[in-house]
Amino acid sequence: MRWLVVTADDFGMSPGINRGIVHAHRGGIVTSASLLVNRPASEQAAALGRDCPALSVGLHLEMDRGQPERADVELEAQLARFLDLVGTAPTHVDSHHNVHNDVRVLPHVLAWAERHGVPVRGHSRARHVGQFYGQWGGDRHVEQISLEGLLRLVDTDACDDVTELSCHPGYVEPGFPSSYTVEREVELRTLCDPRVRQGIEARQIRLVGFRDLDLRPTPTPTP
Repeated sequence: MRWLVVTADDFGMSPGINRGIVHAHRGGIVTSASLLVNRPASEQAAALGRDCPALSVGLHLEMDRGQPERADVELEAQLARFLDLVGTAPTHVDSHHNVHNDVRVLPHVLAWAERHGVPVRGHSRARHVGQFYGQWGGDRHVEQISLEGLLRLVDTDACDDVTELSCHPGYVEPGFPSSYTVEREVELRTLCDPRVRQGIEARQIRLVGFRDLDLRPTPTPTP
């Protein structure tokens, strides 16, 4: 059996992003969301997540790449904030701009995740696919986030076990502080296109969230 987790990043970034992610969950294929806990729209995102019991909500770690020594402090502080907002433990952890993969940060994240029993993007049983993204080399490439582009990714990169596909859907308000704008709404349309779900089902792939699978880290034996 093949399983596909579709994770929307940046939950909590803005009200429009929050609405888009919930739309992509209720009307599309998104099964999971990663929450930024220290943004003005974080509380709204957490409330929307509670209204979507099938949506797996994890921690989208945010920290300064230039301060790796603060990784442990930030992890514990952001976990505490997550618990305060959501009321339950995160189903997974990843990070804004993939800062957790920095070689100076990753050991802290993996040790923290093992203590808390939380799978880390790219470092668990789930194979991470991050190519569903509409910018490459500073240019827009919306063909990558089209219906055809998404199904092509599934065909080439979905493994025989668990695959996580990350995405960035949302509605973009004026003044949204990101260069990734138009692409978010293109992603949203693609993720909600009924032909995507049909195509995934035709490939005998089951859509699941992190809460549906046991991807917890295996504790390291104590010598």
